[in-house]
Amino acid sequence: MAEILLSLTIIGVVAAITLPSLTGNINERTWNTQRKALYARFSQAIALMPSLNGYGTLDDTNDTAAETFVTEGLAKVLKINNICDADHLTDCGIPDKITTMEGGLLDSFTSNYRTLATFNKMFNGSFSHSGWGSAADTVYSYNQKDTKAAAFETQNGESILVYYNPNCQPVIYDTGWSYTQPKMCANFVYDLNGSKGPNTVGKDIGFITALNPSDPIVVAPMPLNRRANTSAQNLHSAIGLCKAQDPESRLPNRDEAMSMFTNISLLKASTTDTQIWHGIILTSSKNSQGAQWNQSMSTGHQISDSLSGGGNYYVHCIKR
Repeated sequence: MAEILLSLTIIGVVAAITLPSLTGNINERTWNTQRKALYARFSQAIALMPSLNGYGTLDDTNDTAAETFVTEGLAKVLKINNICDADHLTDCGIPDKITTMEGGLLDSFTSNYRTLATFNKMFNGSFSHSGWGSAADTVYSYNQKDTKAAAFETQNGESILVYYNPNCQPVIYDTGWSYTQPKMCANFVYDLNGSKGPNTVGKDIGFITALNPSDPIVVAPMPLNRRANTSAQNLHSAIGLCKAQDPESRLPNRDEAMSMFTNISLLKASTTDTQIWHGIILTSSKNSQGAQWNQSMSTGHQISDSLSGGGNYYVHCIKR
């Protein structure tokens, strides 16, 4: 009897140690599968829409843009169970507390982040900048109004929060300076299991961004839960830092970097990163090696820089 009790005790101890890890691995695999399936459904649905801009009205007294985008646009190409306006986001399962990718807490999320500009303050107002280099005489600018969010539930049980820009512009890959904000048409923050938990970015919570009003570009980058390093001085060093952190990770492309800027509040509670590296190289007269792109996480602009060095930018790697 003593031997049996000892064996049961040992089994219990081993189970207590290993079970949380096994459960966590199962959850991670399940979330990853659900995330990829959701991205595939959204990509297919959004491709069927004639255009992503122009839905609803947006003036000083009446803002129906995001809600109309869902009811008159997405609902025609995607199976939707329930639609909620900005005042009733929790009715669609949107959690009120979200843990960011880097461990911060977004408290009272459904009340504090119920518009595009509260979700990302740089999506409100007007910005302009005079070009430099080969585009020195060009002024890059945009003017945008804030919009209320909306939400809906899918037939698969996901809760989706929608931020919408009804006046989004085509994606044009400038060779100088450009802003991310006017190119973002719709941004979706999803919770794969409603408000059940853990309500953590990178686990059950993530984001999908649609760019370009016609022939939309849909991206869903999954950033690693920490930066690879404080910064890197050139593109080759940045790529090496990603491989060292996770062999399956890579630098974001231009569209994925736009999505990361749009969702900066989900990555971390503050916007202290100045600029992050892209994994994109373009031919340029700036030097014989060409140039690469980086994304400002504090203002939203994208700009090219010398491939061999120049800026000392943050490295934030992603996985598909």
